[in-house]
Amino acid sequence: MAVKHQSKVIFEVELDENRIPEKMNWSADDAGIDHESAEAMMISVWNDEKKETLRMDLWTKNMKLKEMQVFFYQSLKSMAEVYRRATNDEKMTETMLDFVDYFHEKLELDKFTGE
Repeated sequence: MAVKHQSKVIFEVELDENRIPEKMNWSADDAGIDHESAEAMMISVWNDEKKETLRMDLWTKNMKLKEMQVFFYQSLKSMAEVYRRATNDEKMTETMLDFVDYFHEKLELDKFTGE
């Protein structure tokens, strides 16, 4: 099968002398994003040969605790919705979203998320 379109997503990470991320940017041609700043990223890639998930989790030393908590809350919520779209498993999606609500409540994130 011939490739009809190729798209690039690029991540750039500037490290300090201890190899701790200080600055991160990303670009995505198809989304019109060019060197947009990021304070944290979680990238997951499925390796079909090994049947495992490969991960890269990075955050800058400027990332504040509450920002990290909101980042995780939003990421968990998004993962549950992606799971729903990918599997149509409503029961497990609702179970995941129950945990997301619990996470949000226990960390008292309503002041920061408006939810």
